[in-house]
Amino acid sequence: MKKGKIFILSGPSGSGKTTLYRKLLKSRKLKDKIVKSVSVTTRPQRKGEVHGRDYFFVSRLMFLHKKGAGHFLESQKVFDNYYGTPKANVARLLRRGKHTLLCIDVKGAKVVCRRLPKAVTIFIKTRTVNELKKRLFKRGSEDKKRLFLRLQTAKKELKEAKRYKYIVINDLIPKALQRLEAIILSEIQDN
Repeated sequence: MKKGKIFILSGPSGSGKTTLYRKLLKSRKLKDKIVKSVSVTTRPQRKGEVHGRDYFFVSRLMFLHKKGAGHFLESQKVFDNYYGTPKANVARLLRRGKHTLLCIDVKGAKVVCRRLPKAVTIFIKTRTVNELKKRLFKRGSEDKKRLFLRLQTAKKELKEAKRYKYIVINDLIPKALQRLEAIILSEIQDN
């Protein structure tokens, strides 16, 4: 059996990476071709999210214990919460020949790429920073201080896009999804 490939999807807040990530996992073109690795987080569970399906929700203390025990392939503090990718989970999926999709931030992607240099990296962005700003304002989920912090972080993350194998401009979800499907299918065929 061929070993699976790891695909990393990154991009700043407001780029649409999480929406595209979810759509990729439901894509008919990629059915039975990719799987997700469920991340661990300390952030509160949102309405409609299921423990073990969307994330493994843990306390900060439990997260730090797992981190200290070497449980994570990568882990990062993003704004006020911790996120981590379980190392054993990813290793098991890849050994079983499963192509695994991670939706992680730029710092986490760097760590994974150091450990798994054959990871396929895809950066999601808007055409302009102004478009990104509009999307973040439109969300209405942040106060001004947090919004400013997200925008500052986004500007730093956008500078990292050139390090990714692929960059996908997310102007329209269907168009960006189609491009992502084509990238993943092409990479799987090259495996």
